[in-house]
Amino acid sequence: MEAIGPDTIDVWSWKLDIPTSDVGMSIALLSLDECVRTIHFVHDRDRRRFVAARTGMRVILARYLGVSPEAIGFDYGDNGKPSVTISGYHPIHFNLSHSADLAVLAVSDCYELGIDIEEIRFLKEDIAKWFFSRREYQTLRSLPAEHYLDGFYRCWTRKEAFIKAHGAGLSLPLDSFDVTLDTSSQARLERLEGDPDAPEKWMMLELSTPINFAGAVVVSSGGHEVSLRYRREDIRQMVNLASRM
Repeated sequence: MEAIGPDTIDVWSWKLDIPTSDVGMSIALLSLDECVRTIHFVHDRDRRRFVAARTGMRVILARYLGVSPEAIGFDYGDNGKPSVTISGYHPIHFNLSHSADLAVLAVSDCYELGIDIEEIRFLKEDIAKWFFSRREYQTLRSLPAEHYLDGFYRCWTRKEAFIKAHGAGLSLPLDSFDVTLDTSSQARLERLEGDPDAPEKWMMLELSTPINFAGAVVVSSGGHEVSLRYRREDIRQMVNLASRM
């Protein structure tokens, strides 16, 4: 079994575009409810990417737990955050995000966390005013025009990662907390309404991503400094190895 420790967050990444011929082998590793979810996708590409994301997550988590990928059960809290339901195992904290053809999975054996990755795409309208706090929106509007899009996605991914780490889901108002977003500031939670000590308890880290992507990880480390350990995988190799277990 793999171990991580209190100073490190493992960040796994893998591509999601798998051939149709590999979908059947991947689906065999999923649970019944995951298989049912694949039925509701309109586009085959989206269905294959969902299968590749869930399969990759199962295969990677199985390495930390020392079980087969299909043996892992997930429990979903009131706000939809998943946790592993295997009795007798040390708790493992994880969070999955995927956008376009890329998936990322953050794993810790010590801290609650959240991760988000987004493909940077042109914005058809100014949606920041609906999703960012007043302070964040003002900072975004003050950026030079050529930095606006990058600033938007920095803010978006940091807020999304914090919401996922916090565990409250969309019940946490988006204007109840502020994050940094300009290039001159380190990724950081600046304010959480009702908790003046929150910026010291939560650590926010910018992901190293491919061109045209933005991402962030947020960790409830209680002020303990952590670093990211990047690990890449190939979905076809993962599935082939898992099928032999």
